Amino acid sequence: MSTLRETFEDVVASLRDRPDEILLEVGAGGELLVARLRMLLAGLLLLLPLVNHLSGGSLQETAAGLVGVILVLLLSRLWLGLAQRKRRHAWLPTVSAGFDITMVSLVLALLSLETPVATLNSAVVWCCYPLAIFATALRHDLRVTLFAGLMALVQSALLWLAVVQMTSEPLVSAAYGTVSTSSQLQRLVLLVAVTLLTAVVVFRAQRLTQLSGTDGLTGLPNRSFLNTRVPQQVAEARADGRTLSLALIDLDHFRHINAELGHLAGDRALRHAVKVLRSELGHQDALIRVGGEEFVLVLRLPIGAAWERMEVLRRKLEAQPFVPEPGVEPRKLTLSAGLAGCPQDANDLSGLMKRADQRLRLAKDNGRNRVVAREG
Repeated sequence: MSTLRETFEDVVASLRDRPDEILLEVGAGGELLVARLRMLLAGLLLLLPLVNHLSGGSLQETAAGLVGVILVLLLSRLWLGLAQRKRRHAWLPTVSAGFDITMVSLVLALLSLETPVATLNSAVVWCCYPLAIFATALRHDLRVTLFAGLMALVQSALLWLAVVQMTSEPLVSAAYGTVSTSSQLQRLVLLVAVTLLTAVVVFRAQRLTQLSGTDGLTGLPNRSFLNTRVPQQVAEARADGRTLSLALIDLDHFRHINAELGHLAGDRALRHAVKVLRSELGHQDALIRVGGEEFVLVLRLPIGAAWERMEVLRRKLEAQPFVPEPGVEPRKLTLSAGLAGCPQDANDLSGLMKRADQRLRLAKDNGRNRVVAREG
């Protein structure tokens, strides 16, 4: 079980890691959910100025709340439209989280039109800071959470300093009480605590998401990723008129290594093969372990270019033998692969897998250590 110190060290280390495809996909879904919730909340917030007016609130306070809510509603519709697009914007989660925090600060600033005390002691509006920070947990990105927390901390502190500097009268109000240094510092500490708590929640969710879609031995995406993410990639390629190729890869005679050297050596051989293959692949090339010594590689290339890429991988693996142990004779590893392309071979994952499997069998029947992209 991890200690608190180890957990925070892991959180800091994860900030240096590039988010993988699984987390990016989950985060995109979370951003869309946040955008829809933002629209719903913006609609509900329209009731607040009305309630304030009917309950005897001042005209200035009601007007400030109404202006803020309308602005939030209009911009929330913009973020929803961007989140619904097929093309993912890498900047959207960060910018929309910053928007949420800034809108809270803007409404607090508008409240100063009635009394500066309202800017610092309005509990209802200020509580939207922690809500906006908590909402970043749905995006599954530590950077966004920490960015939102830092923005809330800085903007809240700047509002406090601005009101104190610009107001010469005592900060006392019958409706909002007395502004004290102690209460303002406590609010800043609370924002730090909320940010850290949300960051730990996001970190834990990231780890659980990665475990559910990651092969424990090789660190590659597993069959769950194949069945959930790849069909979307195929559908997006088809909708955009792009070509996409799928390679079904099998390591040749791999069972002999397990039988002769043992399963521990077999595990090391698998990791060696994965390391060699990944060294030649880009971040967008999804290499997936689907079971045993079988892999799927998704390439955003026409089938001819995909065949050339697979040939490079095949030769690279053949040229780097696996060394079971120091002093033990190296073992040459080779692969066979069958390729299928979208849309010429199939328009869905099932069809691509079936055609790639047929060509993989052909590669095996013709002597192994080869890549087949078409019959005959």
